[in-house]
Amino acid sequence: MNRKNHWSGRSICVLLLLALLIGLTGCRKADAGKTTHTISMALHYTDSMDVKYAEKFTIDYYEEGPALLTINGEQRFLVVPEDRADAVPADLPEDITVLQQPLTKLYTVASACMDMFVAVDALDCVRFSGLNASDWSLPEVQEAMEDGSIRYAGKYSAPDYEQLLDHGCSLAIENTMIYHKPEVLDQLKKLGIPAMVEYSSYESDPRGRMEWVRVFGLLTGRQEAADAAFTKRLNEMDAVEKAVADADGESGKEAGRPSVVFFYRLPNGEIKVRRSSDYIPKLIHMAGGRYVLEDLEPSEDTAMSTITMQMEDLYASAKDVDYIIYNSTIAGEVHRISELTDAEPLLKKFKAVKTGNVFCTTADLYQSSMELSTFLTDLHDMLNGETDGMTFLYQLN
Repeated sequence: MNRKNHWSGRSICVLLLLALLIGLTGCRKADAGKTTHTISMALHYTDSMDVKYAEKFTIDYYEEGPALLTINGEQRFLVVPEDRADAVPADLPEDITVLQQPLTKLYTVASACMDMFVAVDALDCVRFSGLNASDWSLPEVQEAMEDGSIRYAGKYSAPDYEQLLDHGCSLAIENTMIYHKPEVLDQLKKLGIPAMVEYSSYESDPRGRMEWVRVFGLLTGRQEAADAAFTKRLNEMDAVEKAVADADGESGKEAGRPSVVFFYRLPNGEIKVRRSSDYIPKLIHMAGGRYVLEDLEPSEDTAMSTITMQMEDLYASAKDVDYIIYNSTIAGEVHRISELTDAEPLLKKFKAVKTGNVFCTTADLYQSSMELSTFLTDLHDMLNGETDGMTFLYQLN
């Protein structure tokens, strides 16, 4: 072979390889651009919200006011200020839904969100509810529904489309139950009503759940009020954790902490308990307790916060537990220990039943989504024998 031709061939190969590498690098940069903050040539990214605990949303800010809200890494919404209607660029990706403020006619189906609107004084932005007035335990919401400023517009699976259209619904805020009724999302889209599926209940950190107030602060134009409300709750939680740390001492004594189990009984006799990674066990730990089922996780990957077991299995794991907390969410509140033991005699053998350390949650706990700091204080008081004046817990007789 001619040496000159041989080296020419090698040179060509090297050049081709370099071109390929440069092309791949360019692709990586282009791909990276897609995952950064560039969503339009007309929008210039400035910074992002410092989300402290929540993992299911991000908020990116752009020059002159627009903000990109991303939920669960999938849903994207460009929130545009009222005075910047001209700020919606023509080259937005198709998956981004534009929400033009003011958003004052919200259809709030996700009940956990309503307390967040209360916390930032934004109930005036809610026009429709997915619950009847009698189903709400929040007095501000009950009053708003009674005076007609908030109207019942059907549950998540059967919205009153005509009412939503007639009154100009600006956004439907759903929870993940809506994914069982995809036809509802399709119909809302056909009618031009944007829908948002919120994921606050998927936050395993209780502080992350409350941080969703910052999402609704963004939507309603009350970002400062939302940040202040969130900071206030964090400070309350910090105070409890500091008290627990002081009590534990420098060496710590977590192994000797009082044990707690949290459950409710289904009509068929099955028991629903919290998986150990759920926010309730984390609150128990933050309060100075130890969740007795601390290693309990489902055998398969699931987003469910509860696990079903038989009473015999609960007894085997928790018979010596120091405190029982009965969850009133499904079966309703109980007021005497005998109401539980009559339905399930095996409970009589539990240490906590014998010592009278059986508590129940109030029915309004789960609608009071911004009050987890208060619930944490209740748990801390319970574990320290200070049971008078609790808000979301009470001791059974």
